[in-house]
Amino acid sequence: MKTAHYWQALADGAVRCDLCPHRCRIPPGNRGRCRARVNRDGTLFAATYGRPVAVQVDPIEKKPLYHFLPGTDVLSLGTLGCNLACRFCQNWSLSHPDGDASGGSAEVAPEEVARLATAQGIPAVAATYNEPAVWAEYAMDVADACHAQGLRMVAVTSGYFSPESRLDFFRKMDAANVDLKSFRDEFYVHWCGARLGPVLETLEAIRNETDCWLEVTTLVIPGLNDSEAEIDELTGWVAEHLGEDTPLHFSAFHPDGQLLDRPPTPPATLRRAREQARENGLRHVYVGNVRSAEDETATFCPDCGARLIDREGFRSRLLKMDPDGRCQVCGKICAGVWK
Repeated sequence: MKTAHYWQALADGAVRCDLCPHRCRIPPGNRGRCRARVNRDGTLFAATYGRPVAVQVDPIEKKPLYHFLPGTDVLSLGTLGCNLACRFCQNWSLSHPDGDASGGSAEVAPEEVARLATAQGIPAVAATYNEPAVWAEYAMDVADACHAQGLRMVAVTSGYFSPESRLDFFRKMDAANVDLKSFRDEFYVHWCGARLGPVLETLEAIRNETDCWLEVTTLVIPGLNDSEAEIDELTGWVAEHLGEDTPLHFSAFHPDGQLLDRPPTPPATLRRAREQARENGLRHVYVGNVRSAEDETATFCPDCGARLIDREGFRSRLLKMDPDGRCQVCGKICAGVWK
């Protein structure tokens, strides 16, 4: 546990947490809605600091990050708590735990995380599994420790940060995959307990005010966010505001969490979304979480169309691309972080 950043003292020992747009008012002895921040005698603490409950080696493609160090592994790290309440959450036991949400029994210092990755020859650490916004202090300290060891730091996140915290956080990240769950504010309100606006603001801030490599994922849920009109608006916005080279991943929904009455996403829906995105100018659009055709997971040169990277499952294989991202056919540099 560590004293939190981004909060203000209020009357009667209460505090206001300013880490995310909820701006929870937390009385003494209570926690914010994320369960990861606790008021102890008028001081706000990051309750899960240094106490991960999940540490695992994953392929970087699993995050998914397709244009960031392809073919490498990442040391994935997760704690407890979340500032959203998505009914379709696939990690509900981590994001909304019963009882004490302080995390694992053993404390793992940021420097120890970096040493663990270095000892295994892993080039990056990922803040993932649960929402890293709610353990931002720990994630940022891990990032500093990683950078001191020549490692990279990435985040898999909903992007639900306040203006006070978002730049501090993403300026320490080398890459991020942000879930853009829908392009409808009512979806965020009803299904996630949040709002769309702050997520869009975070995406634009990452693109325009940081050096963090950005990829975007949308989980396509039948009947909720899969209409042609919404997909058209979402992909058009990504192309216009984040750039045509921004990788976009359409992921298939499977019944999970509290949302068990919806069918899995048909592959045809994902393929239609991919085509809409390409028609709106996006150059790197991928289909995931479902058996896909090879072309739907491969990376192509945006200029000459040469096949640069093949993917099978969560593994990548460079074909006609140099290690620096240069197409061996036409010389075009493909957008990404390749080494």
